[in-house]
Amino acid sequence: MAETIGVVLIKLAFVLVFPLGLGGLLTWVERKQSAVMQDRIGANRASIFGLRIIGLFHPLADAIKMFTKESFRPANAEKFIFTLAPAISVFFALVGFAVIPFGDRLVVGDTVINLQLAPLNVGILYLFAVAGMSVYGVVLGAWASRNNFALLGGLRAAAQMISYEIVLGVSIFGAIMVYESVDLQEMVNWQGNYFWGWLPAWGILLQPLGFILFFTVGIAETKRVPFDSPEGESEIIGYFLEYSGMGFGMYFLTDFIETVMLAALTVTLFFGGWQVPYLAADGFHFPWGGVLALQNWAVALLQVTSFVLKVFFFLWLQMTIRWTLPRFRYDQVMRLAWKYLLPLSLVNILVTGLIILLLE
Repeated sequence: MAETIGVVLIKLAFVLVFPLGLGGLLTWVERKQSAVMQDRIGANRASIFGLRIIGLFHPLADAIKMFTKESFRPANAEKFIFTLAPAISVFFALVGFAVIPFGDRLVVGDTVINLQLAPLNVGILYLFAVAGMSVYGVVLGAWASRNNFALLGGLRAAAQMISYEIVLGVSIFGAIMVYESVDLQEMVNWQGNYFWGWLPAWGILLQPLGFILFFTVGIAETKRVPFDSPEGESEIIGYFLEYSGMGFGMYFLTDFIETVMLAALTVTLFFGGWQVPYLAADGFHFPWGGVLALQNWAVALLQVTSFVLKVFFFLWLQMTIRWTLPRFRYDQVMRLAWKYLLPLSLVNILVTGLIILLLE
């Protein structure tokens, strides 16, 4: 039986709540993880009725502050575009999650539910298309501010995102050649195979260089340290210089949503997505011959849990990198993309093609 409107709405709610909720939580994680790495207590002052839970109320305090703070607009700003630009960034950051598969299938009665909001057979192409549009929100917001420093940040962001967008696309060609598909669900299903009957055929084993390139370039695409030259506080402040209130809040949240997207896409392409080793549609089938039968709902729950835990790991890794490495100079950022990462991506395609040709 086809999915009902209610089922689609539930999946839509999950796809929206997951990145938005994680994005809000990451504002706390960033402060707390930096404090742990620097041997500090960290953010822990927001309380409700005197109750403090390791600073977990800070995201709520941030949200209240953003919603209630005055949204200032420069007198000479391009009013309509100035107001619209942050919403453009948030919108295109969110819609990409529609094609991310967070599980296989859940059977409820006669209804088979695909654990993916939009099962497109060109999912990766759709994802790159909408991800590339987010730069418009950055550039338009900077231009509409009528501030030279904001405009400089917007130009930096545009040049950086265009440069790294090319490398980002080329870096996954090797994975596409291996999976022989641009459907994200098919890519995850392919990674359900095994080498020698016991080693999961995850993308990290088949495309180690592709993973390193993709993850590095993905961090640059999120405009976070060490690639945060578009918003370098010590240089130009950034493209959101003239924004306050929820205008700034939307730009702020977009950075974290893009961080979640990078983690989800890395897991999908290189770490088996929702795959759990030896877990099939009817339960566990271990390489030594043991079988553990499970109900469909339990299998689906394990798959979704596996996907979420893998995403959490890569969020932690991104935060660790953010508080470990210093910011690159802008010329270093551009040189890294064009002189090193792009040639390495082309080499990865060449080597992958030669190996596939030799194995045929």
